[in-house]
Amino acid sequence: MNYLRDLQQNPMIRPSSYWKNTSDNAIIRSFIDQSGSSISQKLEKLLSGGYIVQQIDENLTYDYLHSSENNLWSILYLTGYLTRVPDAEIEFALPIGSTALMIPNAEIREIYESTIMQWFNDYARSWDRNNLFQAAWMEDTDTLTAEMNRLLRQTISYHDYREDFYHAFLAGIFAGAGYMVESNREHGEGRSDIVISDLTNSKIIIFEAKYAKSVSTMEADCEKALEQINTRMYAAEYEDDYDQIICYGIAFYKKRCLVKKAE
Repeated sequence: MNYLRDLQQNPMIRPSSYWKNTSDNAIIRSFIDQSGSSISQKLEKLLSGGYIVQQIDENLTYDYLHSSENNLWSILYLTGYLTRVPDAEIEFALPIGSTALMIPNAEIREIYESTIMQWFNDYARSWDRNNLFQAAWMEDTDTLTAEMNRLLRQTISYHDYREDFYHAFLAGIFAGAGYMVESNREHGEGRSDIVISDLTNSKIIIFEAKYAKSVSTMEADCEKALEQINTRMYAAEYEDDYDQIICYGIAFYKKRCLVKKAE
């Protein structure tokens, strides 16, 4: 009804998730807060468009929500955040008592993604990032790469590992730690991915991120990112205002990353 109302005012308007903010989606956040490696892998499979196979208890109550992983999936199914996969789309015979589950539609997928993003931002603030920050400002790319990889392994990925996931990952690491974080800022002859500013110490970091197609191309993609920073003059506007400008090219492949520094 909301869409029909808006359509009368604007015949070109596209449908939107009118209902997505009518609740706080606390069930998904609670679910993600409990995530271990098994739950994380299954969430990633769902967000990539696949399905998972679980035992579902349709008589479950909220009292037993966190008593087992199966109960968590049952609650997501009973509250409509997951649905049954049509039999024709199931590739193998399911174990007795099991159900194939998937995310019902794009609207609910969007809720998962936004909830995971907020969870990531909150969770990132609790990580011990001192080694990472020190490595970033000291231009220690080996330690910076190792710390980034450690954090990547702890995250729940989405967007099928597209570049916007990694941009959010980088921004989330530095956000809330006293640094000014800008994403896709327009300057020079283009837009850099992430700019981290330390105003107190007159220092700035520019990250240009690339998504690699394989592990073997990560180093070359780092070099491409550094070349882009140079040719598009991302650092030029900061030269008069900052004492130290550090430029990093970073390549991601799934839950791996490699960091290189401009010489």
